[in-house]
Order: sequence, then C-alpha cells, then structure tokens
Amino acid sequence: MLSTGLPQGAVPRLERPGPLRERVYEALLELITTRSLRPGQHLVESELAGHLGVSRQPVREALQRLNTEGWVDLRPAQGAFVHEPTEDEADQLLTVRTLLEAEAARLAAANSDSAGIAVLEDLCAQGDQAVADGDVELVVAVNAAFHHKVMELAGNPVLTELAGQVDRRVRWYYTPVARQRGKQSWIEHRQLIAAITARDEARATEVMRIHTEHTRRTYHQRNAAS
Repeated sequence: MLSTGLPQGAVPRLERPGPLRERVYEALLELITTRSLRPGQHLVESELAGHLGVSRQPVREALQRLNTEGWVDLRPAQGAFVHEPTEDEADQLLTVRTLLEAEAARLAAANSDSAGIAVLEDLCAQGDQAVADGDVELVVAVNAAFHHKVMELAGNPVLTELAGQVDRRVRWYYTPVARQRGKQSWIEHRQLIAAITARDEARATEVMRIHTEHTRRTYHQRNAAS
C-alpha cells in the first residue's frame, strides 16, 4: 500500500504513445473526483509517478494544473494535498447545479422523444440495481450519466457546456452521500421521467429542483454530523 492510499494495481499504467501530460492529468482528476484520493490527502509525486508508470515531470505538471483549477493545494515546504472543500464552496456549486439542471429538466420536458425517455428508463434500472448491490462507484457513475442525458435532451448546447464545467465537482460532492441518498434518489429520478414523458415543464422543473436540493442538504447534514 502506498502512502497515497491506493492499493497496488488499482490504477492501470498509462499506455504510450499519446499526450502523456493530459492523460496523467485526467487520471489524477478521476482519482480525486471518485475520492480514491481523499480530500486533504498528501500527494507524493514519486509515488504517484510509480503508480501510473511515468516519470515525475508529467505528474508535477498535472499537479500544478490541478492546483490552478482548485482540485489540489500546493503548500510551500509541505507539498501537494487534495483540496478540502469548504461548506461555502459546496453550497455555491450545488446551488448553481440546481439552477442549471432545473432549466434542463424543463427543456427536456418540452423537447424529449420516446428514444430519449427510454434511455432514462434504462439508466434508472441500472441505478436501482447498483443501489441494491451496494455498488457506490457504479451508483455515482450511473447518476452522472442520467443527469447528463437529461441535459442532452434539453437540446441547449450552451446549457450543456455550462453544466459540463461543474459536472466533475458535482460527482465529487455526490460521492460521499450516494449511499445515504440510496433508493430515494432513483425514486426522484422516476418522478422526473414521468414529468418529462407527460411534457409537464413546470412539474419537471420542480422535481429536479427538489431532487438537487435534497442532495445539497444531505451533503451539508453529513458534514455537520462528521
């Protein structure tokens, strides 16, 4: 076990050739987003490089970029640490998410077709099964896919681009509460599908607003209890 907390073999070595700097960045960002690398965790360049099968240089460059984007904190004479989000940061991000996704739900109700709704139904079935299996990683992934599909059905590229900018941070905040949200989250997803199917824009907006607010409150309640 490395001091970074990742079991040997958990991360595949990056294949060459390719844009190595970008691939190292994406690998580290994914590990942070899924909380395989936990908030506050010390990131040792040499260990991460060995884990990924690369030299220290692309790891150093990736950490500098992650620092610029707010995922990593570089502390003088101490090194790199996964950023620990404050309550205000989480609240601001999840509030913006509510605004974007409520509008996406309204547009999806106005624009979606039977094929798109079928995809949402299939994702709900996958989510229900993942919850039943206790597979939190899969729950988070399918949840992200569901919300992305709603955004796609909205048919507004600008809205989709804005949502994409916050998507990974939403996953970061959702991961620790995914188990607690559990089955209820997918009940709310099905309520949303019903509103979209009925082309009820007002109902779809309200369901999505309540759904995302539940996640925001659950995140804050979990932090307050810890």
